[in-house]
Order: sequence, then C-alpha cells, then structure tokens
Amino acid sequence: EESLKNYCNALGYEIFKIYKDEGKSAKDIQHRPAMQELLTDAQQNKFQSIFIYKLDRFSRSLKDLILTIEKLKELGIDFVSMQDKIETASATGKLMFHIISAFAEFERNIIGERTSFGMEEKSKEGGTITKPPFGYKMVNKKLEIDQENGPKVKQIFEEFINTETSLNKLSKKYSVSVNGLKKILTNQAYIGNVKFAGKINKGIHEPILNPDLFNK
Repeated sequence: EESLKNYCNALGYEIFKIYKDEGKSAKDIQHRPAMQELLTDAQQNKFQSIFIYKLDRFSRSLKDLILTIEKLKELGIDFVSMQDKIETASATGKLMFHIISAFAEFERNIIGERTSFGMEEKSKEGGTITKPPFGYKMVNKKLEIDQENGPKVKQIFEEFINTETSLNKLSKKYSVSVNGLKKILTNQAYIGNVKFAGKINKGIHEPILNPDLFNK
C-alpha cells in the first residue's frame, strides 16, 4: 500500500480511495465486496486510473482479469500494475495488454477445440450432446422417452400432416413456441439419430417416430 501511494504521488495522481479486500481470495471477483465497489465507482467515473501492486492480487483468473481491464478501457480508465510494469496508458503498455489478451484468446480457442472434438466423438458413438428434445428426458446421461410428452410428438406430426391447422394454432395447443414447433418437426432425434456440426450419426436411444412419418 505504501509503495502504491508513493508511486501515485510520484506520477502526480491524487488518491481518491484505497480499495482493500482483506482476508479474501483473489480467485473470485464476484465475492469480493471492495472489488465490486471499485467496479461500481469505475462505472460512475469517480476516478481516472486504477493502481494495483501485482496482477495476481487483482485477480487469479486470467479470464476475469482480461474482461475487467477491457471494461475499464471502455470506460476510459487507465490500469497500472506496479510490479508487473503493465499499464494501459502508454503505447508500450497497450501492446503488453494486447499480448496478454492474445494468449487468453488462444487458450479459449484451444479449450473450444477440445470441447468440440469431445462432443463430435460422443455424437459418433450415438450419445446425446445437448439437452433432451421435447418428448424425451435425460436418465443417467441417456435419452429416454418421456411417458407424458413422448406420445404428443407423434400427435404433433400426424396433426401437422393430416389437418390444415396452422403452425401458430398447433404451437399454442401444445404449449410450445412456433420456432420450437419447427425444431420438433425437423429434429432427427425422433427417428433415433444424433446430429452434431452438420453430421448425422445413429443414436443409442429409442426412436419415437418411424422414418416414413418423419420424412413425410
């Protein structure tokens, strides 16, 4: 604290307030009262800059750190980390921040690719990769026909084919949105398939409809 005071004074800054979360972990921004107060005051433009001693005292989460600094940048508030020699006020500081942001984005992309690969492999094995569609329920990570709504799926298809009922009236009758109804009428899960990233694989769940009815 003493070092930051001296640093601010040396640069000609007047100290508005010192925010301290004593006894709180730097891991989670959401459960730190002083941090939340600082961010609220930032939104109200009560100060021009934030000075911290070290990045890991501000946040242990790289994601939280990047998002928070980006938000401060939108508000026109400079961010200075004394020990890490990072600040967003100069061209050099901005470059350093962009480098950190690039690594954070790279990490997010890697995680996204791994997640996508895992979901695709699960799809190939016939497992479900999203929440259960109308007419099914999830039991032990597997789709099972919902005894209440399962029969309604067949009724919806038959009524859509054999009557002149509009999508709007049909959606109201079965308490789903029009877009939800369209998803039901095109969802291949009802004939036992699993679709992911445009690819269709045979599922391991029991179908509700026969392919003829679905295709019709």
